[in-house]
Amino acid sequence: MKKLPPLWIACVPLVFLVALIACVVAVFGDETLAGASQIALLAATSVCIILALSLHTMTWDDFEKTLQERLGAVSVSLIILLLIGALAGSWMVGGIVPTFIYYGMGLISPRWFLVTSCLICALVSVMTGSSWTTIATIGIALMGIGHALDMHAGWTAGAIISGAYFGDKVSPLSDTTVLASSVVGTPLFTHIRYMMFTTVPTFTITLFIFLCKGLGQGDADISQVAAVQNALDTTFHLSPWLMIVPVITLLMIARRIPSLAVLFISVLMGGIAALVSQGHLLDQIAQVDGISLFEQRFRATFMSIYGSTHLETGHESLNELIATRGMAGMLDTIWLILCAMVFGAAMSASRMVDSIMQSVLRLVKGTVSLVASTAFTGIFLNIVCADQFLSIILSSSMFQRLYQERGYESRLESRTVEDSATVTSVLVPWNTCGMTQSRVLGVSTFL
Repeated sequence: MKKLPPLWIACVPLVFLVALIACVVAVFGDETLAGASQIALLAATSVCIILALSLHTMTWDDFEKTLQERLGAVSVSLIILLLIGALAGSWMVGGIVPTFIYYGMGLISPRWFLVTSCLICALVSVMTGSSWTTIATIGIALMGIGHALDMHAGWTAGAIISGAYFGDKVSPLSDTTVLASSVVGTPLFTHIRYMMFTTVPTFTITLFIFLCKGLGQGDADISQVAAVQNALDTTFHLSPWLMIVPVITLLMIARRIPSLAVLFISVLMGGIAALVSQGHLLDQIAQVDGISLFEQRFRATFMSIYGSTHLETGHESLNELIATRGMAGMLDTIWLILCAMVFGAAMSASRMVDSIMQSVLRLVKGTVSLVASTAFTGIFLNIVCADQFLSIILSSSMFQRLYQERGYESRLESRTVEDSATVTSVLVPWNTCGMTQSRVLGVSTFL
């Protein structure tokens, strides 16, 4: 076995990555995931490899072998991410998500505004798998309603973000949920079920706080909600029958059918729903003259699954909500995962992770200290790396072997990582999540 590098050497690539990520965030802002973070990871990988080869702690063959193992381990997760993008597109164009939003928004009442807003954002986020999309669309409309209620902007933003991130954590469509489970090798639905033990009690307490705050609020003009509902009703053929698709999906999940099969079948059902109930939208998406109606709708259905769709509803914020990116929209996340795996392979093959972990091991005495160390690492990396994806990947990789050696189930690590890395990212002003949500909602992260 190759010798263990000194701790200070092992920390050099990580410090270099943190410094480079800080520069990337400062220059690119919320566009860091479009490629800049990936380049930072590759640059940090080169630093790690140069140091390791110089110190003879690994060979190039060691690096390539470890890299092949890492990439093979995440191959299924990459397919899942592509199917998630496909599902989001087919369910949106098929009218499934719009139907859910339409009936959900009908529950809004001024005196129950905060708790209702939190629940609506949670439901939308569960359906779409995206807290960012939920906040940037429904969240903006709810901020306007909160202003009309004379509600403090911080409370309104808190309700929106709490609901959106709850949905993000428990939705099988969420890229962070898939990432947290896949990096440590926990089956997706096993991870989601185990997340409920911490997420549901926390969300219940949160709803109670918003309920207490919201009671006693006066009446308000909720015309914005009516406008969104009217636009949805005008654009889509809405029907409660469309909810059969998510119900079947939930039944398949409950019966523990493999994730790939559930997602693939759900994509097919979404495409069928689009063909049956939203033919007028498929005609709008295709925009090709001189072909038969069948060819046009067949083409549009495929486009909604693999590519971007933009539908005009007459309501600007709603246009953003129902715009989809399909499978292509997942490519930035996949690219990031691949680059992170390259960095992780270099750190692992060079035994730099082992060197760091030996130092951490001295602080870990039992289950409580192990979980606490994992959570602290996730929060710390959110602060220094300024990105929740990097925080999830790095904290998972650092502790994975330790959990295995101590005989703990992988679901304990994946839940702890997501409980810390996912939800705290939005609280850091310079984190990509914190910057994005603060800018979208017009509310400082300190509120």
